[in-house]
Amino acid sequence: MKILVVGLGVIGTSYGYLFQKAGHEVQHLLREDSPKRSLTSLSVQVLDGRQDKQGRAFKDTYQIKPCNQKDYDFIFVSVAKGQVGDVIDDLDRLAITGSLILACGIWQTRAELDQDLGNHDYILGYPVAGGNLIENCLTFCLFDHFMLESEEKSKLSNYQQLVQVFDDCQIKLEVPDDMLEWIWLHMAINAGVIAVVASSARTGEGKAIAENLMDSRKLLAQAVRCIRETLTIAEAKGVNLKNYGKEIWIYRMPICLSSRLMKRLFAKNLLSRKIMSLHSNLPDLLFICQKFFDLGKKKEIPAPNFNQAYLTFWDKLKYLENEEL
Repeated sequence: MKILVVGLGVIGTSYGYLFQKAGHEVQHLLREDSPKRSLTSLSVQVLDGRQDKQGRAFKDTYQIKPCNQKDYDFIFVSVAKGQVGDVIDDLDRLAITGSLILACGIWQTRAELDQDLGNHDYILGYPVAGGNLIENCLTFCLFDHFMLESEEKSKLSNYQQLVQVFDDCQIKLEVPDDMLEWIWLHMAINAGVIAVVASSARTGEGKAIAENLMDSRKLLAQAVRCIRETLTIAEAKGVNLKNYGKEIWIYRMPICLSSRLMKRLFAKNLLSRKIMSLHSNLPDLLFICQKFFDLGKKKEIPAPNFNQAYLTFWDKLKYLENEEL
């Protein structure tokens, strides 16, 4: 298959590496002014959970091939801050075609997405991976599955070919009842965790505070309180929480029990710990929190714990900006 990855971000590049290793032709679309255009290869450090639940660590090299075609089987899109519309504008301007895999946080409704994407075939997905890209080194963790919309609900004509691509990569597909609701649900969970991590951190200690969160029942308890509130906001956005019992059961338990269980899970799951400590895209993390803060205020949903954590996060960002000036 011919696969185009938009940009050179962590998620797109991680899956681009996997697609390339599985034998597919992978290219990257980079802006003319992108500082990454000069990169021809990346060193890769992977904690791979496809065969081992604790992850198998290895190093490799990824060859970056620039976009030089107009027609692709699939275009993998994982962009920060909900900037899907900008990607569509670029693809249309360059007359590049292919079935879109939207593997990122989507805040739009289905009707808004259909309007933004026009005549493009697309499918919603959600990566189960994470990491960072610093200079020419990509470090990422990978679980053994990928969340993907059902064939019936997708806007994709070549669905089975996409299934085969992931099978070639030894990645299982999990299909939720409603992919868009599932994305909003997990954005809600992420927002609760992010707000606590960011509001607790001091300058330059993001990784350390993420580690502290996973080891602290007190911070985990605060995260659970925030998640309960952001889940209520997600419900107001249209998520039927009754359909996602297995995803949210742990946050419905008494907080003393849920925090203890979460601490135990993080202690045993190296992949989850690694992903938590590697996340570093501050603008995207702020975007997720801001969307839930704004919607909660608009809907007049009480969320004292989350709101306070978010506002502390925001105040710290403004302080850091002033320090840089």
